[in-house]
Amino acid sequence: MTPSNKQEPEEECQAISETLARIGDKWTVLVVELLAGGPLRFNEIRHTIGNISQRMLTLTLRELERDGLVTRTVFPTIPPRVEYQLTKLGRTLREPLIAVAEWVRKHQPAMVAARKIFDAAGIAKPSHRRAPRRGPAILSRSRTPARSD
Repeated sequence: MTPSNKQEPEEECQAISETLARIGDKWTVLVVELLAGGPLRFNEIRHTIGNISQRMLTLTLRELERDGLVTRTVFPTIPPRVEYQLTKLGRTLREPLIAVAEWVRKHQPAMVAARKIFDAAGIAKPSHRRAPRRGPAILSRSRTPARSD
């Protein structure tokens, strides 16, 4: 690792990939957008999103909390009341998400047109010629003992 906050290129690439995977999944974007309006209870989030399972929402909220983007507050009532809200860090995520959404609105028609051209050209279609199948490398090796060099 280099001095200050700079990371090696491989580490930085991995950090960016992990972060994009976290914030780029469909449920995270929806949850962050909902919580931007203020604290919500679990079932309020679930019913507003509609087609998310209880397990998936639980996992999403837990990961957002783990990453410091959401706080979970338990109120000592009977039954306990739990609310989720964006942290200061979580609120900073809205700006790039809005920018990406605007980019998609502007450029999606061009992307759809490009896909149609690509698909019509048959570039992505599998070859009709079949290459001989190879077994996994471990199975294709002879069963002779390994050489010691």
